[in-house]
This record gives sequence, structure tokens and C-alpha cells, in this order.
Amino acid sequence: MAREAEAHGGTRLHAAHSAAAAGARPLAVVLVLVLAFLVVEVVDGVLTNSLALIADAGHMLSDAAGIGLALLAIWFAARPATREKTYGYYRVEIFAAVANAVILIGVAGFILFEAFQRLASPSEVIGGPMIVVALFGLGINAISIRLLHAGARESLNLRGAYLEVVGDFLGSVAVIVAGVVILLTGWTPIDPIASIAIALLILPRTWSLLREAVDVLLQAAPRGVDLDEVRDHVLRAEGVVDIHDLHAWTLTSGQNVVSLHAVMDRDADPAAVLDELCACLTDDFDMEHSTIQLETIDRQRLEHGSHP
Repeated sequence: MAREAEAHGGTRLHAAHSAAAAGARPLAVVLVLVLAFLVVEVVDGVLTNSLALIADAGHMLSDAAGIGLALLAIWFAARPATREKTYGYYRVEIFAAVANAVILIGVAGFILFEAFQRLASPSEVIGGPMIVVALFGLGINAISIRLLHAGARESLNLRGAYLEVVGDFLGSVAVIVAGVVILLTGWTPIDPIASIAIALLILPRTWSLLREAVDVLLQAAPRGVDLDEVRDHVLRAEGVVDIHDLHAWTLTSGQNVVSLHAVMDRDADPAAVLDELCACLTDDFDMEHSTIQLETIDRQRLEHGSHP
């Protein structure tokens, strides 16, 4: 008879959740900074007629929405599991990462459209105030990057917010360059050109974030986990003669899950086999949440219509 056993990585799941939850306070601080600067940038962009500033303000607005989503996702993820939602709300963080990526791509598309419109019909831009506001924004973005940097390595949700702030930092640099050129030469087309640069800087990392988040939603194998290597390691366990139905996926950032059916030799000790497999998956592949079904070789042959 097949024996089912499950090894739950409760400590791992709690640690991963704590990593995301630890980013809540920095996110809240960054949200306040972003909203304050957004107001300043919109006012100055209108007064100076700078599309680069307005474009950067639009990006800041997307930042505020994205950071708000990230905070909301952390709050949802902290809710306990229920009988209907046995994994709780961890996946909300991945949905927030997808939403952030979609918002960023939309903002980049809008900036590109407006920039090409402005190139076709140039208008006067005041360079001095552009530089002052952009320098202020550069400082705020630098602080925000510092606050979110550590959490971005642990959570896709936080990485989405982090990439938005990085995009704003680069946008501030582009606005400063545009303002200096306008002050020195009076060449106003640099303003929409800087806007295009902002958009093109946003897109590559955003696309990478979106792909990674969608992979999680599609339950693709975790990044950095080679299932052929996992299979080879499991087959080296004493008493294991075959495995099938091997699956590995990511529940949310930092929480990898694996399930498999292991076929044992007739004389194998099920408890010893299970202990060795759990140790293998935990130590070699950092997958502490595993579901392992143990089967005897005789049962497998019976199920496949063969005889010893």
C-alpha cells in the first residue's frame, strides 16, 4: 500500500512572510515621501511647461499606486489560512507585483506617446526650476532606494516597488540633464528626449519583473531549481528505485514547494527513506515544504499492469 507523508516547512514559510512584512514600515515611509514630492513635481511641471517633469510626476503617481498595492498585499498576506484558503493569502503579493508591472508599462507607453507628440510640436520650457525640483526628487528617491533595497532581494512584491523607485531616480537624473542643456543652449527638444529616456529605462526591468511574477502564477519551476538535478539527488537516496510525478513551484517569494512519488525497494524502511528525502530537498534545494508519497515497487508494477 502506498504511504503518504508530508513535511511542512513551517519555519520557512514564517520566515518568508516575515521578510515581506519587515518591508511594510519602509514602504509606508517611502509612500509618504513619494506623495509629498508628487505634489511639488506636478505644480512645478505645470509652471515650467516641462513634459519631462510631468512624465516623471506620472511615474511618481504610479509609484504611489504600486507602493499602496504592495502595502495592501503585505496586510493580506498576514491574514491566517482558512479551511477554504489553506495557503492563506500569500499569493496576493504576486498579484501586486503583476499589477505594479502593468502600471509601469502603461506609464511608460503614455510617456512615449506624449514625448513624440512634443517632438513634433516643440514648446518653451523653463530649465532652472526643472533642475531644482529634480535635485530634490533625486534626494528623495535615493532615500527610498536605500529603504527598499534589502527587501527587494527577498520579495517580488517589494521588488516591484523598488523598481518603481529606481525608475524615478533615473528619471530625476534625466530631468536634471534636460534642465542643464536647456539653460546652457536653449534647445528644448531635449525635454521630450529625456522623457523618452525615462520610459526606455523603465521597460526592461519591468518586463523582467512581470515575467517572473507570471511564472509564479503559472506554477513554473522555481528559478535556480533544476528538476533533473532534483530527480538525480532523490534517486541517490538509499532504498529509492524510481520517482514520478515530480513537481516544484513557488507559492510566493522565498517559498518553494515540491511534491513527488518515490518508489521504494521491497526491503526499504519507509521512515528512513522519508527522512533522507526531506533532508535532501531541504539541504540541497532549499525546499522545506514538501509532499512525498512513498510507494512500494510491487504496487507500482501492479498499477502499470506488469509483474515482478
